[in-house]
Amino acid sequence: MTNRLADSLSPYLRQHADNPVDWLEWGPEAFAQARERGVPVLVSIGYAACHWCHVMAHESFEDGEVAERLRAGFVAVKVDREERPDVDAAYMQATTALTGSGGWPMTVLATPDGDPFFAGTYLPREGFLRLLDAASTAWQEDRERVTSSARSIADQLAQAARPSSFPALTPGDLDDAVPLLARGYDERAGGFGGAPKFPPSMCLAWLLERSASDDDEAGRLSTGTLDAMARGGLHDQLEGGFARYSVDADWVVPHFEKMLYDNALLLRVYAVAAATTGSAFFVSTALMCADFLQTRLLTDEGAYASSLDADTTVPDGRGGTHGVEGATYVWTPAQLVEVLGPDDGARAARLLSVTEGGTFEHGTSTLQLREDPDDPAWWADVRDRLRAARAQRPQPARDDKVVTAWNGLAIAGLADAGRLLERPELVEAARTAAVTVLDLHLVDGRLRRTSLGGVVSEAPGLLEDHGNLAEGLLTLATADPQDAPRWRAAAARIVGLAVEGFRDGDGTWFDTPHDGERLFLRPRADTDNAEPCGISAIAGALAGLGRSDEARAALDQMAGTVRRAPRFAGWALTVAQRMTGDGAAACVGAHEDAAPPLLASPLTGLDLEPGPSCGPDGCD
Repeated sequence: MTNRLADSLSPYLRQHADNPVDWLEWGPEAFAQARERGVPVLVSIGYAACHWCHVMAHESFEDGEVAERLRAGFVAVKVDREERPDVDAAYMQATTALTGSGGWPMTVLATPDGDPFFAGTYLPREGFLRLLDAASTAWQEDRERVTSSARSIADQLAQAARPSSFPALTPGDLDDAVPLLARGYDERAGGFGGAPKFPPSMCLAWLLERSASDDDEAGRLSTGTLDAMARGGLHDQLEGGFARYSVDADWVVPHFEKMLYDNALLLRVYAVAAATTGSAFFVSTALMCADFLQTRLLTDEGAYASSLDADTTVPDGRGGTHGVEGATYVWTPAQLVEVLGPDDGARAARLLSVTEGGTFEHGTSTLQLREDPDDPAWWADVRDRLRAARAQRPQPARDDKVVTAWNGLAIAGLADAGRLLERPELVEAARTAAVTVLDLHLVDGRLRRTSLGGVVSEAPGLLEDHGNLAEGLLTLATADPQDAPRWRAAAARIVGLAVEGFRDGDGTWFDTPHDGERLFLRPRADTDNAEPCGISAIAGALAGLGRSDEARAALDQMAGTVRRAPRFAGWALTVAQRMTGDGAAACVGAHEDAAPPLLASPLTGLDLEPGPSCGPDGCD
């Protein structure tokens, strides 16, 4: 065998094309090989902007001994979680059930039938080799026990994934959600919970809608958080756009990857906040975010790329290179002086909280804007000069993959920002993206998940792809009244495909279609996290088309989450709020703490000392 990833349509998989590991893409060939050879499957799942995925790749997958061990006893499969979120969701359930937490890179060992018998995240090289040795020994000496245990794990996970009855979501649930959310509010720094702290985009827009109905507490929580995020290091003060999250509670030090879904959602919520509050600072933040999408994520085809990497590749001083977090973005006082001169450099350091001791690593600082500059013209000139100087530094890599769901969010964000801020060029950008995605990703009457360079992937569209794209088209219809019938018709078509393919006869929604690939469980998310889950996304699209009874029935499937943890139900709350007639705008939820393991692997007891990972609650 040889590495098969060079021709993949996933930039993440292409990152591994030069590994000595005989990687295969996810698909029937890999499992057929495993059955033919009588060996287990290593399923390694990650994404292009993931820092700890890069670390494990360098330590293990670029290593000849690791590659030989894998070649001898396993079939190795690489999965881009952004291209195949269904595969990721299934094995993430196994990982959290077996370990109590999850993250990326995800490291799973499975039988040739795909049933997991070990699951974890990042493992240092020596721990990874011990795992491979232990798994090979167990497979050779007691295969029946391993396969029986794996089948039991898969059966229990599949049983747990089957939904039960759903309580009805009521107006009282929306009222109760505000004080529940407020309990986790950080009165000092804004946002919800402690470090790491994520931008709660969808919750903020829901709170803005509540504030439009004279809910003062909702207004305080939303505007306080929006102001704090935009002034901290999470926000790129030179180029615009937001990093995925802050590693601290004060929004000072970001994890530097920039994701399309975050910036699409934040563009929309800052535009709504600007229109709601009249804040010039929120207008500026929204327009900088839109500019980031246009200058850094716009593809040649007119849609939007997935992300910028957390790491920047820089020389290592030994003739090679290595990835460094934040190298593009951070500054010292001396560097500011070098670009701006002594007077402007010192003044900029004070304004941007750049200190001799640094706020990041090695005496460097992220840029913050804790107060408005007293001379806007001076600040505009300084920002231009710093941005030009930064452009000469090594830049983070871009994942050029176009994801349907995330482009739907971008279409909605651009359309709303263009309409609310009277920027017709943003509405035009939304139109272009809508045409691109519809023309390219709708193939033979079915929606596909991704494309790269104008070539569409075979990966099928999931429920979130249908719901978010329809939401974007309906938002565009409001911003582009001349072509509104066209966009509404396209949205209705996409929603019709979702109803036909993803809703069971009893009304239960699933993330994968009825005729999709059979995994050991059928994924079904009922919590909003970094983006709307499929159920809340399709509920919003149904509501936008006036199919209120169907929308309410879908929202009922989120009622348990709304009552238990509204931070995980922001889009569902937004849709429900819209349907009360009291508002009309957008919550990315917070992130759950690790839970105790629920299931036991047949390799339990192996001391692997797992390391950090990039998880739903951040990169350690």
